[in-house]
This record gives sequence, C-alpha cells and structure tokens, in this order.
Amino acid sequence: MSSFIVPMLLGVFIVILGILNMKGNLSSLHWYHRQRVSEEDRLPFGKTVGLGTVIIGAALIFFGVLSLASELFDVAWLTLVGSVVMIIGIVSGLGLSFWAMIKYNKGIF
Repeated sequence: MSSFIVPMLLGVFIVILGILNMKGNLSSLHWYHRQRVSEEDRLPFGKTVGLGTVIIGAALIFFGVLSLASELFDVAWLTLVGSVVMIIGIVSGLGLSFWAMIKYNKGIF
C-alpha cells in the first residue's frame, strides 16, 4: 500500500527544487554550473534546467497517483501506464536539462 508514497514525496521535492531553479536560485546545481554560466544567462539557464526538473518531478507524482489508483481499484494496467509516463518524463526532463547545460555552459562537465 505504500508503493505510491515515495515517488509522490520525491516528486514534490523535485518540483520544489525545479521551481527554485526557475526563479534563478541555482544553489541546488553543481558549483561548476553555477560558475560557468554568465550573469545574463543565469535566469534563462535556471528556467530551462528548472523546467526539466519540474517535468521529472511531475512524472514521479503522476506515477505515484496512478500507482495509488491501481492499488485502490485493483487495476494493474494503471501502474504500467504510470511507468511509461514516468520514463518518458525522466528522459525528456534530463534531455532538457542537459541541453541547457550544453547551451549555457558549453558542456555538461
């Protein structure tokens, strides 16, 4: 019965971090990325990385909701749909974040 709690709580935490990044607070990012981004690119970089982070968190929350519904209504395919959405969300969120790092930092490392 608790298989939905961890992804939902983790998703909420990740969404909060993403919103902070979107507002320009880059303190949750690695020091390398904070140093390499120029001051004028700080807000667009934060918004793009933050959006990627919010997408990942939202995918985890959605997976948790579908897992809860699957347990409550005993419908196994909801967990499968949630897993597919979660994988797509994580891949697209990471892709967007990496794209921002490449664009504004001229590299991931």
